[in-house]
Amino acid sequence: MSHQPNPSGATQKIWRDGALVDFQDANIHVMSHVVHYGSSVFEGIRCYETPSGGAVFRLREHMRRLQDSAKIYRMDLKYSLDELCEAVVDTIAANNLKECYIRPLVARTGQQMGVHPGNAPVETFIICWIWGRYLGDEALERGVDVRISSWRRSAGSTLPAMAKAGGNYLSGQLTKMEAKVDDYVEGIMLDVHGQVSEGSGENLFLVREGVLYTSTIGASILQGITRRSVIQIASDLGIEVRESPIPREMLYVADEVFFCGTAAELTPIRTIDRITIGEGHRGPITKAIQERYLGTVYGRLPDVHGWLTPVPVPAAASR
Repeated sequence: MSHQPNPSGATQKIWRDGALVDFQDANIHVMSHVVHYGSSVFEGIRCYETPSGGAVFRLREHMRRLQDSAKIYRMDLKYSLDELCEAVVDTIAANNLKECYIRPLVARTGQQMGVHPGNAPVETFIICWIWGRYLGDEALERGVDVRISSWRRSAGSTLPAMAKAGGNYLSGQLTKMEAKVDDYVEGIMLDVHGQVSEGSGENLFLVREGVLYTSTIGASILQGITRRSVIQIASDLGIEVRESPIPREMLYVADEVFFCGTAAELTPIRTIDRITIGEGHRGPITKAIQERYLGTVYGRLPDVHGWLTPVPVPAAASR
């Protein structure tokens, strides 16, 4: 039996329920529960190459959120926080990587149909691949053009926004596709009350008269790990942060707006709905937070909050 080659950036080994398996063996059946009903939770994590080797950014916080997501969806996750963190480090090391994107995934698999998962097995995977900047290398300085999406985030009583679940990203897909069709890089979603929520896969901040604003968790946003990091960095820099409901029009009159997330990192927004934001390029507060964030993850600045988990060099690679 022949196998398709690994897609660009993919690696040779994937962690599957405690064992490192070959890329082509990490597959599931077409009748798996997750295929038909979207029953998966996942994380997005980055490992950065620092002067002392690879280091994973805020690994324990990400894996704790994975545990939380699984608990919300009543998925029996068999592994402790320490075991999950160790598995991530082992997978990166097994693939001889110093820098990569990491996707832990917990999914209901098996071969049974019906909305109720019943005894569908819950499997855990950890995948690594080489992935560049989500919104482009130039975007970190020049910024991106976005639009307000016609698709809204679901209410908290319909889908739990605190869970990073596969099914939650269907509206994000619609938002991203709509933006691309209209020649925008990304879309910004509002919540059911018309307040600013987030991008298709990023949290959002704005700056007005030196104050940093971000939506509350009540606006159906994912409680992003990078979002928490931005709030901490802003505090370190003496920048006031306010978590509050944000009306759509406040985006247009902001001095600066930026996305943040594991994939997007800190990406400034230069226009929204063809309205220029501030001076139309990365502003000073965005730049200051971005430089502190990137300096930390790449090991150019001290890791004062203990956010980095080092990845040991495999014995074979160190000879």
